[in-house]
Amino acid sequence: MRGFLLLFSLHFGDEHPKGDTWFSADKAKHFFTAAFVQSASFGGLRALGAGRSWSLTGATVVSSGASIGKEIFDAKFGGTPSAKDLTWDAAGIIAASALLRRSEH
Repeated sequence: MRGFLLLFSLHFGDEHPKGDTWFSADKAKHFFTAAFVQSASFGGLRALGAGRSWSLTGATVVSSGASIGKEIFDAKFGGTPSAKDLTWDAAGIIAASALLRRSEH
């Protein structure tokens, strides 16, 4: 639970001060936070003994859930939910997954 609070706290504040553009510091935060959650989840699942394929799938579920949860949180508590944010989250998840697939043999 503390991990989700940390994740959400990284995004507090005025997320879209100049409108919801495709390229901004907020979008970089979404990309790198999603990639971090993907990598950390993968590593955690591997440490628990899960296979590579299962770990990658589980990490994707966790990362996607956190990303969608963040947008739901925004919608319910006065933030600005954004499909563009989710797109950058997905890009971070995909980028991390590509690196994780190649990191072990």
